Amino acid sequence: MSNIVTNFNSRTVEYEQLLTNFKELLKKNSLKFTIQREVILETLYNSNEHLTPESLHALIKKKFPELKTGIATIYRTLSLLEDSDMVTSLSFGASGKKYELGAKKHHDHMICTTCGDITEFVDEQIEKRQRNIANDLGFEMSDHSMQIYGICKNCQIK
Repeated sequence: MSNIVTNFNSRTVEYEQLLTNFKELLKKNSLKFTIQREVILETLYNSNEHLTPESLHALIKKKFPELKTGIATIYRTLSLLEDSDMVTSLSFGASGKKYELGAKKHHDHMICTTCGDITEFVDEQIEKRQRNIANDLGFEMSDHSMQIYGICKNCQIK
């Protein structure tokens, strides 16, 4: 029996708490709370994908066609959210970043270098091993991330 859980999407923060935190962040940075910013947060919260700013923009335009949300607003909001650790990003070099909400339980990533697909997983043996390594080296670990790069099953078949 495998102890690896893939496509892990359990939330650690309810949306209302996340929204309250977001409003406090905006106020602290002397920014206004707008419907556009709320839609960005809500779309990230409801997404099971890792989104580029462009794909987030397209998703918002499709779901809320009446709402004028500029790509610059999305970039600024993502930057603010990332700086405050409310979202995390995976960098793809010249291809840019993909973002996900930080309100998910801890998980790691396998990233296909051919198609860019990202698979989330949790493996308790890996987690335990990382804690043991940190302890053995006298290191107090506060957080970590693991990204495994390679070629996904679908791209191997092609």
